[in-house]
Amino acid sequence: MTKRVGLVVFLVVSTVCAALVSLLIGAREMGFEATVSAVRNGLPLAFSGAAEQLETSSDEAKIIAQLRVPRTLLGLLVGAALGTAGALLQGHTRNPLADTNLLGVGPGAALAVAAAISFHGSMTVLGTVGVGFLGAVLAVALVFLLSVRSLGSSPIMVVLGGSALGAVCSALTSGIVLTNTQSLNEMRFWTAGAIAGRDMQVVAVLAPVILLGLVGAFATANRVNLLNLGDDVASALGVRVPITRAVGIVLVALLTGAAVAGAGPIGFVGLVVPHLVRSLTGPDYRWVLPCSALAGATLLLLADVIGRVIARPGELQVGITLAFVGAPFALHILRKGANR
Repeated sequence: MTKRVGLVVFLVVSTVCAALVSLLIGAREMGFEATVSAVRNGLPLAFSGAAEQLETSSDEAKIIAQLRVPRTLLGLLVGAALGTAGALLQGHTRNPLADTNLLGVGPGAALAVAAAISFHGSMTVLGTVGVGFLGAVLAVALVFLLSVRSLGSSPIMVVLGGSALGAVCSALTSGIVLTNTQSLNEMRFWTAGAIAGRDMQVVAVLAPVILLGLVGAFATANRVNLLNLGDDVASALGVRVPITRAVGIVLVALLTGAAVAGAGPIGFVGLVVPHLVRSLTGPDYRWVLPCSALAGATLLLLADVIGRVIARPGELQVGITLAFVGAPFALHILRKGANR
């Protein structure tokens, strides 16, 4: 118990420190004192939205208010959502290698955005977020309905159905993008996975959805513990397995759909974070889920900061930075499992 409480305190402190680093470090060099002053002046402007005060502020304060504060908040939300969704999916499937993209969420969102740009033309960031979220939710709903009706309620069947739908969505997206120059140009940045270029309006839209999904996930932690004992044991203990699993997949869709809509398809957070957290907390999902949320937010922000620093004066998208970390880790997990 003491070890778990200490881990939660450490993760809270790490998340706060990562948020501060994200505010202080960027592609533009401003100096430490100037950056601290800009953060102190820019934070109130970011939340107040006062255009007149923003016009009279310094360039540094404008950078903090308009760029770094929304980027940091979005990173916290997306990281927490992906970490929690990955842990929840691994708990429901009893598979430590399960990842949120296995449900076809990322490919479904990408297909919706590509189709909307192809038929509608150029879209605002907020419009892209809405279309991406709708595509993600519809993809997961289709996977769940087809899997339950055609393949049975087994979590493995749900994963297989998601993989199949994801392959179809990716093929359709490639077809649209390759035949439409405008879609190709606008999808290039979004599909890499990035939290840059979003404003406070996007954060305000996604925050209630992600917070609702987090609260729902934490509330189902005890039932996930029972599901990990096996479906028969869980049923004997009073758990309605099909309903509980349906609620879990809806929560995964809600969290991942919102994250993908806001930042694009960012991989490996839902795989790496729950695996590391579970090795420290044990299999109790009452601790795994909140710790995964904190660890996911910290990892995403730190990866984003690294992407700003190593490619100056340009930036490296956070999805690319995480791939360098996540791919070797996934291979390590597979090798460890093979040795066992």
